Amino acid sequence: MKWKVRRLVVVFMALIGVITWLVVNPESYETTFVAEAENNGGESESTLLASEVLERLEVKGRAPKTGYKRTAFYNGWPTVDGCSLRQRIIRREFGGSAVLDGCTVIGGEFDEPYTGEHRVFTNKEEISKLQIDHVVALSDAWQKGAQYKDKEVRYNIATDPLNLLAVDGPANEKKSDGDAATWLPENKKFRCQYVARQVSVKYKYGLWVTEAEKEAISGVLTTCPNEPAIGIL
Repeated sequence: MKWKVRRLVVVFMALIGVITWLVVNPESYETTFVAEAENNGGESESTLLASEVLERLEVKGRAPKTGYKRTAFYNGWPTVDGCSLRQRIIRREFGGSAVLDGCTVIGGEFDEPYTGEHRVFTNKEEISKLQIDHVVALSDAWQKGAQYKDKEVRYNIATDPLNLLAVDGPANEKKSDGDAATWLPENKKFRCQYVARQVSVKYKYGLWVTEAEKEAISGVLTTCPNEPAIGIL
């Protein structure tokens, strides 16, 4: 009986210690959140259609870009379980073909989503040319509600695997901070998934769309009316 009481006391004290750590170190909670999201890809299909989620988004004009800076969201890729989030996203995209040197992906292959080209990589120098794109660009997010969110929400927008893709550098640079009204992937086969991911991110974090953006997304989704939203419960 005394042993059981001592065990309960130890468990209780451990829980108190964890709660205290999270209160004192909020970044540790954010890192755990990212790790869990990355492990399941942050991409489970929703029972909702992307078109249904689009209709739930508020439609209004852009807010001023005044005050925008990348560091308002995050200061570089966080480390998740000892590995850079950038490397984890690349590993996710390469799937079973990923060749690793510790945390670093040094080889593999995947179908690049924005160009549709099948890419094969044999060394980390080639892989370093890939860029990790924010599907909802941070500048766009800033002008459509993120500037009014607290720091933790902006951090999650920037580091949520749902909003991250490993992509071709030149294609990503053409996109810049455009929304669906100004840029869509050259790879038409990926456009449905691309806009579905955008509306899912915006719904998840309470961001809005412009009228032109909604019209562009709706136009894409008419070609794939059964496209599911992503990661929306």
